[in-house]
Amino acid sequence: MYRGRVSKVLRLTFTLALVGACGGAPTLPPNTSETPLPRSATEWPAYGGDAGGLRFAPLDAIRPDNVAKLEVAWSYRHGDISERGSPEGISGFQATPILVDGILYFPTPWNRVIALDPATGAEHWRYDPGLDRTQNHLLLISRGVAAWQDLRREAGEPCARRIFTATRDAYLIALDAKTGLPCADFGAAGRVDLNPGAGSQLFRGEYGVTSAPTLIGERVVVGAFVADNVRVDAPSGVVRAFDARSGALVWAWDLAPPGYDYATRPKSSAGYALGTPNVWAPMSADPARDLVFVPTGNPAPDNYRGGEYSDMDYYGSSVVALRGSTGAVVWRFQTVHHDLWDYDVPAQPTLVDLVQSGKTVPALVQGTKMGLLFVLNRETGEPIFGVEERPTPRGGAADAVLSPTQPFPLKPPPLLPLAVPPEDAFGLTFYDRGACREALASLRNEGIYTPIGLDWTLLHPFPLGGVNWGGVAVDPERGLVVANINTVVGRQRLVPRTEFDALRAKQKDPLDSTAGEPQLGTPYAVQRELVTSPFRVPCNGPPWGQLAAVDLGSGEIRWQRPLGSLRDLGVPLDRDVGLLNFGGPLLTRSGLIFIGASMGNAFRALDLASGAELWRIELPAGAQATPMSYRVDDAPGGPRQFVVVAAGGHWGFHAGAGLALGDAVVAFALPRE
Repeated sequence: MYRGRVSKVLRLTFTLALVGACGGAPTLPPNTSETPLPRSATEWPAYGGDAGGLRFAPLDAIRPDNVAKLEVAWSYRHGDISERGSPEGISGFQATPILVDGILYFPTPWNRVIALDPATGAEHWRYDPGLDRTQNHLLLISRGVAAWQDLRREAGEPCARRIFTATRDAYLIALDAKTGLPCADFGAAGRVDLNPGAGSQLFRGEYGVTSAPTLIGERVVVGAFVADNVRVDAPSGVVRAFDARSGALVWAWDLAPPGYDYATRPKSSAGYALGTPNVWAPMSADPARDLVFVPTGNPAPDNYRGGEYSDMDYYGSSVVALRGSTGAVVWRFQTVHHDLWDYDVPAQPTLVDLVQSGKTVPALVQGTKMGLLFVLNRETGEPIFGVEERPTPRGGAADAVLSPTQPFPLKPPPLLPLAVPPEDAFGLTFYDRGACREALASLRNEGIYTPIGLDWTLLHPFPLGGVNWGGVAVDPERGLVVANINTVVGRQRLVPRTEFDALRAKQKDPLDSTAGEPQLGTPYAVQRELVTSPFRVPCNGPPWGQLAAVDLGSGEIRWQRPLGSLRDLGVPLDRDVGLLNFGGPLLTRSGLIFIGASMGNAFRALDLASGAELWRIELPAGAQATPMSYRVDDAPGGPRQFVVVAAGGHWGFHAGAGLALGDAVVAFALPRE
């Protein structure tokens, strides 16, 4: 997501009536200076817990009847914070650590990789890739790392276990898991430069990696972030697989449509098409089936597609299954046709086996920004509950290509309303409710997929979600999926180039998106913003953030509740209005949900059966990340389960509402008896 747009969105949201002084955070224990040997532990070996991204910990020491006793066991501060106005760009500490071989690993926003003792938080080592902090990278985000075991090497040999990280300036790096030293036999001195072949960049930060690499067999697979709404010939969204030992390129999947004319249309120096969809969210893998599941974005320049670029979204806003060994496309399922709303697939596909009519069905659950959950057979891509193509509004820009229909799953039902008519306008008073009613009535407002044009049109859901990059969590034993979603209404319009240029010339702040975003190479820029009341409260009613549990057996919603309270923002009212949220949930075998995500510094545990809140704590900064959990078998005093979360705040909440950024990894455990 492009920085300028979201900064404006968050400046407009919750900054008057809802935002107050945040409450004080607890004093956290300092780091331990002694570095003990690695401990045995149940592991969390991948960003999403396993290769399929379940975000489920099969642990039950922390239960609904004792979770209220949780306390801070240890914390660690890495120091890598870049606030708004920093020369390198604003940071967001949103990482989920992994645990392999008894050591905890995570990246910082500056792409440093740190290894900790999982029982004490003591540092083993840290690696600094040397990110150039004199350059502005827009957003400094790194959400995870990956681990790989070289079965040809003896345990204890250098780089027998490797930690892979990919950086904001687009390098793929292999580190020795024991020492943190680069693996000299991987690429050039431990790193592969992803920039050559992706295409030139207009500015530093237009291209880079924010998600954890994906491992399948002896391949390490990476996609990339590409800035939105900049130009039609944006850097390539190519997905590449490299040999995990040598760093040699094994395969590349170019997301150009079939029949792309490489002779006359833009391509990079490596021959990859420019302006294609990209893959910025995490991927997942099914090693037994040799499949990698890829969530794709929409092609450049996001909100306008006409002329020769109208075919570029063949693989856009889709889930695509690739053969892990070759990169060949096995199947694709498109969640939005001709996506002009920035409804790219933002989250890791989640793999789970379902039992239906006595048969086990290999399934994939995909959350979307539209608040729709698609449940697919992961061998074929066929919808398990069925999908219906429904007619959607027509019109918009005269030469834009629209699909006459869009896919809607028959089950589960939408997790948010798909239309906000003027009569449903919200306001804190009669006055601002009337203003919101007028604002909604002034828009072309035909519900979801109202096409963009030269006049303001409804944009609901807003591209913040529905589901965003935090994804969903699945309890494979209970057959439940849990998703946190946003529900806010916006508006958008295309701006003729001459009008945009005149507006842009008056701006002093290069990050000010009031004039819109350029979409260079097209006749139009684009403007998007939330629709808010005079009190800057969203014009659709609360909850603006929600948490939902869905039964994968029946396809029905089990329960739904607001996520986020006014007291999370320091307002002395215990009202669950539901707030904007980023990050994801963690589920445990004992029937608990752990989640931060929402605005403010609260971290919560809820009952999976009912959604009831069972425990809450204030962190030093917001937990806009996804937590993880593990057990250390030989922790001091005996086996102990830990829940760990990054308390880093969110760059948008910081820039828009003044909420704190942070650098803490915080671990919770039950007190010793």
